[in-house]
Amino acid sequence: MLPLRDLNRATLARQHLLGRYEGDVADVVHRLVGLQAQEPRPPYLGVWSRLAGFARDDLHAALHARTLVRATMWRATLHLVTAADFAAFRPVVRPVLAAAARRFDGVDFDAVVAAADRLLAAGPMTFNELRPRLQEEFPGAYDRALGYAVRMLTPLIMVPTEDRWSFPRESAFALPGFALEPAGVEALIERYLAAFGPATPADVQAWSGLGGLKRVMSGMELERLTDFAGRELYDLPGAPRPGGDVPAPVRFLPDFDTLVLGHADRTRVLADEFKGRVATKNLRVKAVYLVDGFAAGTWQIKRTAKKATLLISPFTSTSLDVLEEEGLRLLAFAEPDAVPSLEVTDGV
Repeated sequence: MLPLRDLNRATLARQHLLGRYEGDVADVVHRLVGLQAQEPRPPYLGVWSRLAGFARDDLHAALHARTLVRATMWRATLHLVTAADFAAFRPVVRPVLAAAARRFDGVDFDAVVAAADRLLAAGPMTFNELRPRLQEEFPGAYDRALGYAVRMLTPLIMVPTEDRWSFPRESAFALPGFALEPAGVEALIERYLAAFGPATPADVQAWSGLGGLKRVMSGMELERLTDFAGRELYDLPGAPRPGGDVPAPVRFLPDFDTLVLGHADRTRVLADEFKGRVATKNLRVKAVYLVDGFAAGTWQIKRTAKKATLLISPFTSTSLDVLEEEGLRLLAFAEPDAVPSLEVTDGV
């Protein structure tokens, strides 16, 4: 039986949240199978929490070199992934993306994708530029449906700029410029377990959006465990499980962090009683901080002309002394030109 704390520490070890990874930015993104990237800044903070010696320019340079790409991937949402993982796994999740596209009726998806490929072959476009061009070719169609179909069905990457977090508010999209080389579902499951395990098939499905995984995982050579709630977990043989008594340092995770969204059952990191304080009705997932390995509150940065304040909203009583060292490091990374301070508040 795997106790809750043991499960927590196993996952934190694979997420490089017990100790920062010693390597380069592409390595850590590869090991995490990507980071959630609905907005430009959170992936930077997610990497910062996990990678030793990380500088903003490291990720910026990798995006411009297309070693890393920002693209629609898991659960039909934007992620930061390696170009190699985009090539391997974008075709694997195509059924999920195709199902999402079918929310709109009356769209000739094959024709729309062919038109988008032809238009984007001439160069990157924002969707505000692309939609009118598509509507010229499909005059009876809803322009938003056309754009959404392209987002889901055409493998595209976002074009980085010189903006502070590498992308402007309205980004251009481009064809990747390299061939897709599909991997198997089994390879995806193995990568997931290496980053998030031990886990149930429902956990893999919640992260990837893919269904029918229990049958696939049952046929793989995986270790089987039982967790504190009696669930059967699958894991890679020999994967790290350091034990619940291993110290877990304070860590600040950004909005939409992949760890918070990576499982169907999030209790290994986030207690059920606090879920409503993290996931909001308008589908935001707030930034959380970890104390002793578990989400202990939410946070945000309030910036004025000269000052950056880390606003802490604890779930339970938290001493600022516990959070101060890592919190000041976070502010130094996120707002290096500001005078830093920490403050406890009732809500974010």
